[in-house]
Amino acid sequence: MASILEPSKANFFPAMTKIVGTLGPRSRSVEIISGCLNAGMSVARFDFSWGDAVYHQETLDNLRAAIKSTKKLCAVMLDTVGAEMQVVNKSEKAISLQQDGNVILTPDKGQEASSEVLPINFDGLAKAVKKGDTIFVGQYLFTGSETTSVWLEVDKVVGDDVDCKIKNSATLAGALFTLHASQIRIDLPTLTEKDKVNISSWGVANKIDFLSLSYTRHAQDVREAREYLSKLGDLSQTQIFAKIENVEGLTHFDEILQEADGIILSRGNLGIDLPPEKVFLFQKAALYKCNMAGKPAVLTRVVDSMTDNLRPTRAEATDVANAVLDGSDAILLGAETLRGLYPVETISIVGKICAEAEKVFNQDLYFKKTVKYVGEPMTHLESIASSAVRAAIKVKASVIICFTSSGRAARLIAKYRPTMPVLSVVIPRLKTNQLRWSFSGAFEARQSLIVRGLFPMLADPRHPAESTSATNESVLKVALDHGKASGVIKSHDRVVVCQKVGDASVVKIIELED
Repeated sequence: MASILEPSKANFFPAMTKIVGTLGPRSRSVEIISGCLNAGMSVARFDFSWGDAVYHQETLDNLRAAIKSTKKLCAVMLDTVGAEMQVVNKSEKAISLQQDGNVILTPDKGQEASSEVLPINFDGLAKAVKKGDTIFVGQYLFTGSETTSVWLEVDKVVGDDVDCKIKNSATLAGALFTLHASQIRIDLPTLTEKDKVNISSWGVANKIDFLSLSYTRHAQDVREAREYLSKLGDLSQTQIFAKIENVEGLTHFDEILQEADGIILSRGNLGIDLPPEKVFLFQKAALYKCNMAGKPAVLTRVVDSMTDNLRPTRAEATDVANAVLDGSDAILLGAETLRGLYPVETISIVGKICAEAEKVFNQDLYFKKTVKYVGEPMTHLESIASSAVRAAIKVKASVIICFTSSGRAARLIAKYRPTMPVLSVVIPRLKTNQLRWSFSGAFEARQSLIVRGLFPMLADPRHPAESTSATNESVLKVALDHGKASGVIKSHDRVVVCQKVGDASVVKIIELED
């Protein structure tokens, strides 16, 4: 018991599990973003459901300044609006709704929002719902508190209007509320025209690393988004994370997982679409599938109460730990960092909980499960990756160093969840578009910032990934020095190195002398 109560040692790598922070009103100054990076944020999310491109650009410019001053790598994620229904409250006056009263949802955007009428951005709601259906309206990034969100039951449909019975008293404050119709197919495009404008201008200008595709419901949604990105120059390298937000997305989960580069489980909306007793089940099943496919899984909505409080609830602290034990690669913070009072403290506390949970993660069982799932014969790369992890655990290595140019080898090693950090040394590749030469590698390095246990460093382009032993030795020295400087490698430690020599892949164990 005493060992459990010992304080956690501060480390260069706060936790193996990554933290995605949403930047907004409370977290857009250079000072606060620097605090977030130092606390452990490795991906910054820009949510285009609100705020314009100019606003987000100012925030991103501040992020770049913070990266420079803290010397911490950080990837950029653009989150689309997608098929989101919204109530628009132009006046921003608080709207009071009383239990057992009635309110009308109308597609007439000219209407002022009031206690009697709520204008919405979608004119097909009346055709999609019927009497008895459940509709949820809440503040954008609602915290689930019943005083700021309201449950409605459809009473009757009159033309394009939907007349609803109010199930609980609530006050809606702000300019924008999310409207969610439970288990109802909404005929809105996954990639809207507004999204395309944001991606082709802001996304291209800033070479975004990740696209979070909101309301992904079918594999075709991902295919269409990828086709769109492929025409936008550098964005052909952008990874697409499918955001699963409703039952329709869950129904087609397996096909979506095949197409996407990663998955975001949006538990806020899923928690409304699913009965509460089913939520834990879909989480465990979805994370397991992502783990076996070797694709990053990101979980949202873990410490809602920290939007206004300095400490999470007991249930939330346990929830974060269980997310790690269930196999989550990253935790995504929304309201907690966007408009929360304690963005830096939230990242710090979530990181500490993740680090504690990682200590009791059953790696042995996980490794056996993954090897069994992959089956035999293994591919060449898969067998090298699993062997590197097994060797590192057997010799109690302090770190695995992997030389990679595409990032694939390093991600495969991380798939087997080694208990030590994986230092992914990304070797840039020279490429040309017939007009000029350029080096690739920065995308690949930043994209590993969402994978559990993977810590990238970009090597000098003069060191090719497959090369003579002399250049390999010099780039290995740089990686070892980086590990020593960051405190993960000490004298007499053992290190496992995974690299290509000629056509062969080699796993070697080295013991440091000093």
